[in-house]
Amino acid sequence: MKRDIVESWFVQRMVAATTDMWIKGWDERNGGNVTLMLDASDVAEWHMDEVAPRAIALQQPAPELAGRHFLVTGSGKYFRDVERAPAENLGIIQLHADGAGYDILWGLPNSAVPTSELPAHLLSHATRFVATNGRNRVVMHCHATNLISLTYVLPHRAEVFTRELWEMSTECLVVFPEGLGLLPWMVPGTQEIGEATAEQMRRHALVLWPFHGIFGTGATLDEAFGLIETAEKAAEILVKVISMGGRKHQFTRDQLLALAERFKVKPMPEALY
Repeated sequence: MKRDIVESWFVQRMVAATTDMWIKGWDERNGGNVTLMLDASDVAEWHMDEVAPRAIALQQPAPELAGRHFLVTGSGKYFRDVERAPAENLGIIQLHADGAGYDILWGLPNSAVPTSELPAHLLSHATRFVATNGRNRVVMHCHATNLISLTYVLPHRAEVFTRELWEMSTECLVVFPEGLGLLPWMVPGTQEIGEATAEQMRRHALVLWPFHGIFGTGATLDEAFGLIETAEKAAEILVKVISMGGRKHQFTRDQLLALAERFKVKPMPEALY
């Protein structure tokens, strides 16, 4: 007999991730969204409620992801509620064979739908799946407090943000050597911002939306969470350093290169100024 899908590893990991994000203060109210690409075999072994799938059209088809399953957070749903009621706040969708729409197979009852940022997520999934040879399967968006704060005081240049974060913690260059991407301010929930984010995802696992939040990707929910957590911790240190009057000491280019050589990573060249 199949067990309830709420007990599955992927629903349980999504519950843990969204709860941790809320506790961190990254996802106030219904802010933030997460999607996890699943294999058909992941879904097949678990029991879902016997309900007729709801078909929903996509404004922008995603043929590259045709037939794929995703575990998604819901539109207007509060991350603080996911742990209490997973099936009300999460859903499993499967894209149609032409990628022009999807069926909701589980969760999101009472006409609820996936996150409004689903188009941006799907575009980023398609890009990262190719860029990482199928390794990256998570797209995670949140309102990380200190990263947002820095978009009000630092120049809006990806190489500046990257270098500043690298210098706040030895770990940063090792965890995100490719640096982060940075968009100009754009209206969220639009096809334009989704396309711009996906374009940055060709090169970066982190993409910052000024005055709004950050997108992170990874092979697992833990990896995507840890990536954002590392960048946010560095941003918190930088906020404190700025508030204490600025640096008295800092990393040199040679020190960053020595780190890169030791951990066998290739740093973003533009940030090695």
